[in-house]
Amino acid sequence: MTEHVTAFGPDFPFAYDDWLKHASGLGRIPDIARGAEVAIVGGGLAGIVAAYELMKLGFRPVVYEQGRLGGRLRSQPFQSAAGIVAELGGMRFPTSSRGFYHYLDLVGLKTRPFPNPLDPASPSTVIDLEGEISYIESAADLPPVLREVAQAWEEALEECAEFSALSAAIRGRDVARVKAIWDALVPVWDGRTFYDFVATAPSFQKLSFRHREIFGQVGFGTGGWDADFPNSMLEILRVVVTAFDERQRLVVGGAEQLPRRLWNHKVDGVSLNALHGGAPRPGVVRLARASADRIAVTDRWGDTRLYGAVLATCQSWLLTTSIATDEQLFSHRLWMALDRTRYMQSSKTFVMVDRPFWRERDASTNRYRMSTTLSDRLTRGTYLFDNGPDQPGVICLSYSWMSDAMKVLPLSADQRVTLMLGALEKIYPDLDLKQHIVGDPITVSWENDPGFLGAFKGALPGHYRYNRRMFCHFMQESLTPAERGIFLAGDDISWTPGWVEGAVQTALNAVWGIMHHFGGTTAPENPGPGDLFDRLAPLALPD
Repeated sequence: MTEHVTAFGPDFPFAYDDWLKHASGLGRIPDIARGAEVAIVGGGLAGIVAAYELMKLGFRPVVYEQGRLGGRLRSQPFQSAAGIVAELGGMRFPTSSRGFYHYLDLVGLKTRPFPNPLDPASPSTVIDLEGEISYIESAADLPPVLREVAQAWEEALEECAEFSALSAAIRGRDVARVKAIWDALVPVWDGRTFYDFVATAPSFQKLSFRHREIFGQVGFGTGGWDADFPNSMLEILRVVVTAFDERQRLVVGGAEQLPRRLWNHKVDGVSLNALHGGAPRPGVVRLARASADRIAVTDRWGDTRLYGAVLATCQSWLLTTSIATDEQLFSHRLWMALDRTRYMQSSKTFVMVDRPFWRERDASTNRYRMSTTLSDRLTRGTYLFDNGPDQPGVICLSYSWMSDAMKVLPLSADQRVTLMLGALEKIYPDLDLKQHIVGDPITVSWENDPGFLGAFKGALPGHYRYNRRMFCHFMQESLTPAERGIFLAGDDISWTPGWVEGAVQTALNAVWGIMHHFGGTTAPENPGPGDLFDRLAPLALPD
């Protein structure tokens, strides 16, 4: 039994962490397959994890990347400040993500608690709603209305989702119990939104609309949830039941170090970096079936190479936009799933400051000069990062989603900073933030990035079947010959989009699928996800 809840299911309760750490390894391939080239489209964490594990098995992975290694693990350094970064993509990683932490440990990266609102890692929290400001240093400072919201949410999960029973089953890795509870919840909540769950839960119905509004604006723990209100409730249940919303940590020095260190990590004296001569292949512009057992991959400069297997880890929309992909490579039903994927918008704006002044108290009020801040203003979430004594600090002035992110899409970095400072000045009228800013601001709008077209998938009601088609694609024995040999991975292929563990787990599924495609097998004492698929397969809803 594990000590804490981990990312064990609930849709596919396979212990990826146990498979990874087993002494027998992930499997073995026949001698004839050794050295076989496998194309990896995309150098984000899913692509690099898959490439690393395929290299260990004896394949020769060939990574194609149109931008920089890391994908949405993008740690942008500030000007002339060694080791000081803005985390433009993934920045907080729950300890339940055991697969992700396996690789962090492998390459020797350190983590520390993420300074979330109301977390001990944050000296103080300010909640600003409708111009009313609550300053919080301890649980005793929490306003009664926020206590009521938190209690209503906990009760709603018990009333409508068997939260405690499901959590206990996941903690104990009780496959039969996990599937019994989860498979009963899937048909109930697939067609209903997160907001529907909140609005109809008996615990919230006893309260006012204002309580639901507060829940959407500031939520609990990590911030507000209103950007997710249109999503399928299953999307949210997965997050809370696998403890993705708690015990979150940051990677010291930046999360992008993980894919880069894996790129350079040697296995028997060989690294991915060495196999590629120091850099990945250029970005892919075409995928086509060349023959019964070969897929043609064409890069941006027109070079075409043939592979026995291809793993696409890019966001699925790119397969119908910037990458010309032969329709025959996927079934019409899978194309429907890939095309109907809905990506959420996200924006962040960072500045570097001369020091972590938010750890200093104001002499007149004895309050900290600035706090981790949740607000209904344009900033929405403001986070404070202390890089240690005598080091500049970093402020994420704004972390916003969907319509809030779209409001700043056309604006430059300087314009965004000006807007955010104006909003924060209303919350901290006696604090001159401008005097602390050093260097140039850093910002991102993921929906405006041609390599991503959005931050991550947010499944809408009715999308469970689409999720299942994408996730289960690594099981290829039932596919037509034209569809075999091309695999999918990435957090948008997983059940937990936006969370790095989903990228890791789908990468490992693809590794099993590619190994199996070339005639490889797992050790009997360490079966992989495909070996146990019939027992663990996600519930199939009728069409």
